[in-house]
Amino acid sequence: MEYAREYASALSPRSLMRSVSSVGSSISRRVLFPAEAPLRPFRVCTHNRSSRKGVVARTLDDLFTKAWHALSLTSEVVTLVLEEDGTVVENEEFFQSLETNTQFMVLEEGQRWTQAKGVSGVRRSNKKGVAKVTFDLYKLNPKDFIGCLSIKATFYEMYTMSYDIKCMGAKHVLKKMLRCISYAAQVAGQFLLYGSTYVLQYTGEGEEAGSFRNPRHPADD
Repeated sequence: MEYAREYASALSPRSLMRSVSSVGSSISRRVLFPAEAPLRPFRVCTHNRSSRKGVVARTLDDLFTKAWHALSLTSEVVTLVLEEDGTVVENEEFFQSLETNTQFMVLEEGQRWTQAKGVSGVRRSNKKGVAKVTFDLYKLNPKDFIGCLSIKATFYEMYTMSYDIKCMGAKHVLKKMLRCISYAAQVAGQFLLYGSTYVLQYTGEGEEAGSFRNPRHPADD
């Protein structure tokens, strides 16, 4: 009985209005006062990588301000790029998607990003394509009719699959075509043979049935 009373009181209009108002206040609090982004550590450097500093920032504007002061910059207009590949960081959404301890380069007016010496440009962790497909046509022998086709697919710059299609010389291709034609002729011949046999059997049965239905009468003397 006590459980039934508690359940009925919970379903009363007053309790329902109280729960709805509490949910509405929590939603409005989240909308009006969104959660503040946490502080994250990053590394910043100048265009020639001569000076490097570590800073912590919550937002992109915060990183701009702290990097400007940490590197003792003088230009009023600066550009923030990824040190690894020079990708420009120009909006908050992209900045928040980056990992902690990402290395940035701050470029002043007139400066450009340059690749670090001794670092190959093959590895790019922040730019990941879905797939890259390349086609390579080559000949193993100058007498080949068409040649060979190599298909290479790279997925997410990590997994590689390749497939080689080898085309033979003109003489071998002609032999294959003649074999296919002879096989098709054999199939057609077998089909005609079975068809003619069936037609002969059908016509023979028809003649026998006609002779049975129309017997010959003896001639009158």
